[in-house]
Parts: sequence; C-alpha cells; structure tokens
Amino acid sequence: MAKVKIKPLADRVLVEPAAAEEKTAAGIIIPDTAKEKPQKGTVVAVGTGKKDEPMTVKVGDVVLYGKYAGTEITIDGDNYLIMRESDIVAIV
Repeated sequence: MAKVKIKPLADRVLVEPAAAEEKTAAGIIIPDTAKEKPQKGTVVAVGTGKKDEPMTVKVGDVVLYGKYAGTEITIDGDNYLIMRESDIVAIV
C-alpha cells in the first residue's frame, strides 16, 4: 500500500483495488479481456466525514464495494478508486 498525497473530501474514500484473478480455482488462466473488475480493495485515504455522519472506515481496512462503484483515477502510475463511503458495502 503506497502513501498518497491526496486527501479525499467529506465522506469520500480512496481505495486501491485488489488485483483481478489471474486463474480459476481449476487452474485455468483467465485472459485480460475476460477478467472481472475487482470488488475488493484496501482503503488508502479517507475524508473527514460529514458533520452529522462520522467516517466508519479507516486507512488499511479491506473493503467490499459495488461492481461499478467509484471513479477510477491514476496517481503516479497507480490505479485507485475514489468513492463515497456509502458505496462501500462491507469491511472484511
């Protein structure tokens, strides 16, 4: 997990997505075009929360989120997702 110089605002969270699966359980290699978007990642940075809603996730938490949640961004060559905390469905 890299240290980033971005501070999300309000209830936003910066997540580093987990790597997509390379093989199936049976050992079949999955080509890049067939890989599913990961729905799991590690929280890299969190905002301060809203006035009446404090943040429940913290840096380092591994979280699950919706398949199409967040906005993809690239910082120093690394891919991240920035999303609202409400897009996160669970802490693993």
